[in-house]
Amino acid sequence: MSCNCDTEIPPLPPQSESQPSPEPPILASSPPPELEFPIEWPPDGNLSLEWVQNFMSVFDWSSRNLTPTQFQEVLPVKVFDTLVLTASKILHKEPNCVMIDDCGPDSTVVVVGDVHGQLHDVLFLLKDAGYPSENRIFVFNGDYVDRGAWGLETFLVLLAWKVLMPTRVYLLRGNHESKYCTSVYGFENEVLVKYRDEHGKDRVGKHVYRKCLGCFEGLPLASIINGSVYTAHGGLFRSIAVTPVKRAKGKKNRKIVTNSETSSLVLGSLEELSKARRSVLDPPWEGLNLIPGDVLWSDPSMKPGLAPNKVRGIGLIWGPDCTEDFLKKFQLKLIIRSHEGPDAREKRPGLGGMDQGYTIDHVVESGKLITLFSAPDYPQFQGTEERHRNKGAYIVLKPPNFDHPVFHSFEAITPRPQVKAYYDYEEAIDSDEELDMASMATSP
Repeated sequence: MSCNCDTEIPPLPPQSESQPSPEPPILASSPPPELEFPIEWPPDGNLSLEWVQNFMSVFDWSSRNLTPTQFQEVLPVKVFDTLVLTASKILHKEPNCVMIDDCGPDSTVVVVGDVHGQLHDVLFLLKDAGYPSENRIFVFNGDYVDRGAWGLETFLVLLAWKVLMPTRVYLLRGNHESKYCTSVYGFENEVLVKYRDEHGKDRVGKHVYRKCLGCFEGLPLASIINGSVYTAHGGLFRSIAVTPVKRAKGKKNRKIVTNSETSSLVLGSLEELSKARRSVLDPPWEGLNLIPGDVLWSDPSMKPGLAPNKVRGIGLIWGPDCTEDFLKKFQLKLIIRSHEGPDAREKRPGLGGMDQGYTIDHVVESGKLITLFSAPDYPQFQGTEERHRNKGAYIVLKPPNFDHPVFHSFEAITPRPQVKAYYDYEEAIDSDEELDMASMATSP
């Protein structure tokens, strides 16, 4: 069911990715005969390994041979709806922090960081690590969309794997799985282009985008692997101290007023994490529901202590002492987080660069804090002549304790198909800094 597009189709001429390119030409009138095209939902409603492999191969072929506006010929909206609905039902039933305890003596766990719509690198990673199976569990740390040109295909491929193997593939939420980020960094526009109707209207595209946002809301926030490894997109989170203040006695339906003001920030507990409300389009940066924003947006520092993340305007900054406290309190050995690519790390003195796709940020008595980034040669579109040319990486955890990370770095798949960017990458801030927080939803 595979399509060797790199050998069967002549490569496109080289092009600088610092400038948008014209729509790619159609290089083939029809897909290879071994591909089932267009994609159809299985008649019995049950996905198979062969169906998912065909799904990936069709997306690989179409990204190289069709224009983005032809995407509906690849994946009809009815098939999209069924896939997203099926996956959403699974995701929304999962807890905020997924406990992955069924790691047997023959199992391995693969942890993946940000992938940002770089479809071809994701397809390589899945093949290189070995596809999900009964003995190979995958945990993805979020940021599936934005910046890269194939966020929709990337997210849908991972949803297909989730539907096929719901207890072997875990998809956590990243800060870019939000309404605000997707409206700024390209995913919303990507969806509108790929599902634009024949009259140039956005009705279908808006429907698809809303369904994706609804699915984002169901993504869990964190995981704990074999009781020893905590993974989340951004990292640690605060405790929300509340003081109930009751109204005067005797009044019916008296309300409880809570006070979230604290004199100092304190690390939160796993129980608090489990009770946070994750079903928000944009995690709040103020109010009582701050834990989702902390988990998705926070960053480590070499400076001790816990403080507001003033650079991002949401989340926290935490030091090695907090890493030690968290690991020791919950009897963990590793924290694996993502969230920072080579562009962000350029502005973080004291922390390692992302040249190899990972850094070991804190080494403390109880264990380590690792940042993992799985999008090589990131970002796809860059407003400067000199590219970062970083490697991506994934981590393999092996028995018996699953707490000794084995790092696998890899180069970007080249040449990338030529395509226009879906956002103004020369104006957008690469490291998510100085966000316009006022435009983000503040659902209570």
